[in-house]
Amino acid sequence: MTIGVLREPSEESRVSFLPEAIMALTKKGITVVVESGAGEKAFHNDEEYLNAGAAVKSRTEVIQSSDILAAIHPFPEAAALSSKIIIGVYQPLFNVSIMQQWAKQGITTFSLDMLPRTTRAQSMDVLSSQANIAGYKAVLLAANTYGRYFPMFMTAAGSIAPAKVLILGAGVAGLQAIATARRLGAVVEVFDTRPAVKEEVMSLGAKFVEVEGAADASKAGGYAVEQSADYQQRQQQRIAESIAKADIVITTAQIPGKKAPVLITEAMLQRMRKGSVVIDLAAATGGNTPLTKNNETVLYNGVHIVGNSNLAATMPSDASKLYGKNLLNFLQLIIDKEGKLNLNWNDDLVKGCCITFNGEIVHERMKGQ
Repeated sequence: MTIGVLREPSEESRVSFLPEAIMALTKKGITVVVESGAGEKAFHNDEEYLNAGAAVKSRTEVIQSSDILAAIHPFPEAAALSSKIIIGVYQPLFNVSIMQQWAKQGITTFSLDMLPRTTRAQSMDVLSSQANIAGYKAVLLAANTYGRYFPMFMTAAGSIAPAKVLILGAGVAGLQAIATARRLGAVVEVFDTRPAVKEEVMSLGAKFVEVEGAADASKAGGYAVEQSADYQQRQQQRIAESIAKADIVITTAQIPGKKAPVLITEAMLQRMRKGSVVIDLAAATGGNTPLTKNNETVLYNGVHIVGNSNLAATMPSDASKLYGKNLLNFLQLIIDKEGKLNLNWNDDLVKGCCITFNGEIVHERMKGQ
């Protein structure tokens, strides 16, 4: 069994495995080949991979010699492959055409962002491990962009009021954003369609903004779900009231396979005071404002709207460490103790994140695509 680790595209600084994870694989008798330079942006050079027991080869050699390829993002060479196993985070509900192509070629694809979000899957949950970093960095990015203090200051020259932060979405990223903003001394309000998160929000020292009548999201795997028109209208009214008072807004709401819901309208943005900041973590799927542009900062009526769905990559070493641990835990489900491939389709986690197999798209949510 040979596992290959590919260097990611230029805009991505993470890598599937750091050298420390390589040792865990080689102890099982698995051969690991790493593309030269794969870990450089995560601050790990080729020599460290060699010392960990991996072979360092060219991209072509890694692809040709590997049974399993670890690549966080889709990569162009996959279009010429067949009978390989590819594991990463491929957003298959958005990249349907890529998945169709890979299926035709006989590639077996595991997309870890599709793992069922169950208790058993927590150790493999790449969405949570990366969202935790994104929530933390979202607050630091906001603080860096915002032209005023976060904490309250009382000085001989006068008093400074604390920044008011509104967080839309109390998932993993939102909860970490609450904790980080509170550490920096901000006053925090939080909105979420799931009443069940109220206790967590309040335990972190934030105020929970409630809107009654939300659709049940208990089976949505931690994501937002589409709401009724009546609820959306009341929701927007409550958000508008909070946004008018907010200095910083951090938005995290996404719906799997669909465009991110627009929670902040132009009218709301116009009511924010100049110098305010919006950090939109849903930028890759359209954004939670109508003006969000992914990987760009838009200045609208004096308000900075920062679109960034890949903040985890700004902490590449720790992000790679956590991602690699998630991946190692998943590999234990498909590789036996002797280091041989064992695809157990009775395992709900293996089945739940397999997108293509045996020439077909096999994931329940994508069948017929």
